[in-house]
Amino acid sequence: MYSKIALASVLFAAAKGQQVGTNTAEVHPSMTWETCTAPGACTTNNGKVVLDSNWRWVHDAKSGSYTNCYTGNTWDATLCPDDATCATNCALDGADYTGTYGATATGNSLKLDFITQGASSTTPNVGSRLYLMSDDKTYETFKVLNQEFTFDVDVSQLPCGLNGALYMVNMAADGGLSSTNKAGAAYGTGYCDAQCPRDLKFIEGSANVDGWTPSSTSVNSGVGTKGACCAEMDIWEANSISTAYTPHPGPSSIDVCTSDQCGGTYSSDRYAGTTDPDGCDFNSYRQGDKTFYGPGETVDTSKVFTVVTQFLTDDGTATGTLNEIKRFYVQDGTVIPNSESTVAGAGGNSVNVDFCKNQKIAFNDTDDFNAKGGFAKMSTAMAEGMVLVMSLWDDYYAQMLWLDSEAYPVASDPATPGIARGTCATTSGSPATIETSEKSAYVTYSNIKFGAINSTFAATPAKRSMLGATAGRPQRAA
Repeated sequence: MYSKIALASVLFAAAKGQQVGTNTAEVHPSMTWETCTAPGACTTNNGKVVLDSNWRWVHDAKSGSYTNCYTGNTWDATLCPDDATCATNCALDGADYTGTYGATATGNSLKLDFITQGASSTTPNVGSRLYLMSDDKTYETFKVLNQEFTFDVDVSQLPCGLNGALYMVNMAADGGLSSTNKAGAAYGTGYCDAQCPRDLKFIEGSANVDGWTPSSTSVNSGVGTKGACCAEMDIWEANSISTAYTPHPGPSSIDVCTSDQCGGTYSSDRYAGTTDPDGCDFNSYRQGDKTFYGPGETVDTSKVFTVVTQFLTDDGTATGTLNEIKRFYVQDGTVIPNSESTVAGAGGNSVNVDFCKNQKIAFNDTDDFNAKGGFAKMSTAMAEGMVLVMSLWDDYYAQMLWLDSEAYPVASDPATPGIARGTCATTSGSPATIETSEKSAYVTYSNIKFGAINSTFAATPAKRSMLGATAGRPQRAA
């Protein structure tokens, strides 16, 4: 719902570059996932993952001196006097995935550590963002209309203030490879999302040096003049306390914006851009069920569970228009439909056309979702194919209070509909605190499956037909 900020802090500093360095060989970790046509009829795909380029070392591409192009939260004035020169001068290098960035892929599983102290680093790395690849030069793209997407997740070690996010965005499959971007998907370039992020070091083969303002709260990041907008489907944003899933309509390919016209988290006018930065979110706690999700609750976050998301269309085909996004969980052999909203005027247990209108009214929120095209715009984005993102991050802008706190905005009355998001104190989530106190935090994503509706999780046909009528009551899986 808010920004997935690139907050890497390593020996050579995080940046996004366009040339390719040769100091460290780039070897993409393997990660398998499955395509399903019916229950039990799934085929294994041999995929890979790649680290986002904003976490990588960027250095002088020409002299062989390996001078940093970006140190702390500032650019080198000699190597990067302007956008074009910087893109020419700077090389993006390979990554030590586990040792430096805490990203470990094993079989069908990807574990992301929050804090990683590399053997050669004097400062730790914070979080990470990775993309699923179909091969070493290409991101995997998913067309989710009339399909379902399923994965297992372990959020047991994610406290207040952290977000283990699995989502999809309309990035180019080749990472924006071009005459000015020699790195491409092989080095994790081309990111965009619904916040039109302006903390990206390079966008579309050009640096973001001009107008760059170092952050006053983060020693590693800043905001440039340019931003990168596109549609976003937040399948999963969560810690052990709260979770939300949220479609954000926007352009179906990267749209480069300028300054406050970008909108989103980084701009003074949140709704000025081409995307919907708020989206239409379903957070069970925010929708009134305060015992559905969390440690020891109906969905017990102290244990691994399965998340099933169905993207239903108006005509039941992959060429139809998205009109409902349904959610199920599976834990200990039990299929658990999503919680029922108890908010007056905004009931139901799915994100659908009526819900996304009524919720905005009930919560007195700006309805930028429908203003930016709603489900029709999301349908166009999904039909183009979206890239899968798996990340772990903390929030320098709002301390993740929009996801998990007792009140957001913090000065609001928690009894007001839509204000309470979870049980975390409004003083929680400070990156300065959790980067010290929660060094062992991690999230694990595994067992990804994608395919026909009702093909990726275990339940008998009879019990599947009951799920829509028994929302909120667990069904024992076959």
